Amino acid sequence: MEVLREVREDPPEELEESNWPAKGGYGWVATNVRDQSSLFRWSRLLNSWLNCTPVISKGVSGDIVSLERVSAIDRVCHGQEGATEKFFYMYMCHFSQLHVRLPLDDFTMGVLRALNVAPTQLHPNSWAYLQAFRILCKSLYLEPTPYAFLYFYDTRPRRLATWLSLISRPNISKLDAFSQSFKHFKDGYFKVVVKEGGNAYFLNADGSPKFPLSWTNNPSRYKDMGMDELSVGDKEVVETLLKFVDKLPTKGLVRVYNSVHPIIDIEGIGLLLKLC
Repeated sequence: MEVLREVREDPPEELEESNWPAKGGYGWVATNVRDQSSLFRWSRLLNSWLNCTPVISKGVSGDIVSLERVSAIDRVCHGQEGATEKFFYMYMCHFSQLHVRLPLDDFTMGVLRALNVAPTQLHPNSWAYLQAFRILCKSLYLEPTPYAFLYFYDTRPRRLATWLSLISRPNISKLDAFSQSFKHFKDGYFKVVVKEGGNAYFLNADGSPKFPLSWTNNPSRYKDMGMDELSVGDKEVVETLLKFVDKLPTKGLVRVYNSVHPIIDIEGIGLLLKLC
């Protein structure tokens, strides 16, 4: 059942936050990241947006997380200091354009672990590759795995942490870019607080997170991954995809997530690929 959220005027405590001192200790993050505030410092804006955008997967209880605004001094790169509950940030575009849904699946969390980045630290164009890769594998009855996916990309982390981009490896990458210039996403982040009912989805049995919840200063570097670095299952996925010559449309594959008949569309993609 759809849950409508109250949309109200900005309460005084939200207005007063502008006078709070900025958080320190983030000199390892690029200036344009740590200076970027969020539109969703205003609860009325967040609630209004959530009323028209699905965030939780169908069949999953909305009680697993609490979707909350950020304060005037919060930044997307900030960590867990002072928090009583574990949380991570997500961008509006993850849900509205890339059709990500919570909870994240094992494939997605595995990619974030392998890259050692928080969800908002991975550039949206690279999230699009991830989303498209999952659909591509499903259409071919393959199990998407993190290292089979990362085989097709390199990474070049910068000295000052910024959004990490996956760089397509020449001649072997199978997906084109979702957008040549993914703009207007940086100020659309909000907080996803893990509630007790969501612990099993986001945390291991020992309470540690299944992926980095906060930005890291040491994302993983990948360069020309070799076949000998892959497991048997990873090789099967990679070798199947390497048989296709032409690049596939990332935007078209991502659009399947918003389809009225996604299973039919996935099967149709598989049939077209077999005819290539």
